[in-house]
Amino acid sequence: MSGERRLWIRAATEEDLPRIVRLDAEAFPADPYPYFVLRQLLASFPDFVFVLEDGEELGGYVLSTPPNAAQSWILSLGIAPGLRGQGHGKQLMTQILGHLRAEGVHSVSLSVEPGNDTAVALYQSLGFSPDPGGPRKDYFGPGAHRLLMTLSL
Repeated sequence: MSGERRLWIRAATEEDLPRIVRLDAEAFPADPYPYFVLRQLLASFPDFVFVLEDGEELGGYVLSTPPNAAQSWILSLGIAPGLRGQGHGKQLMTQILGHLRAEGVHSVSLSVEPGNDTAVALYQSLGFSPDPGGPRKDYFGPGAHRLLMTLSL
């Protein structure tokens, strides 16, 4: 994806699924979501998936849950490796957080790999606070520790 092309954020559609799957594998090569999971999440939460695109390629996506008792989770934020560090993750997060606020959400949570300092810094810049207990050991299974972070809207 060319950095010179104009990028915009829009709601994802089912037609985006193959590109979201490909982007997810690029963004998270060690542990991408399986195709069927992304299909079910997009089908289940169609109003809570946004993509960043240039008209041809996807440069990023964000996926959240709908409100449940005024709470929601950010399930994934993926940015194409060539577009990282340019503020696109913050743009996508700002978009989804505004959408969640408009939907009546008061608290948003997410989990992040504790060693992903760039992601942790991004989330903190948006007002997320880390769980005071620190990273949760084996949160996603043996050796898959995660730091939980929460934002009050």
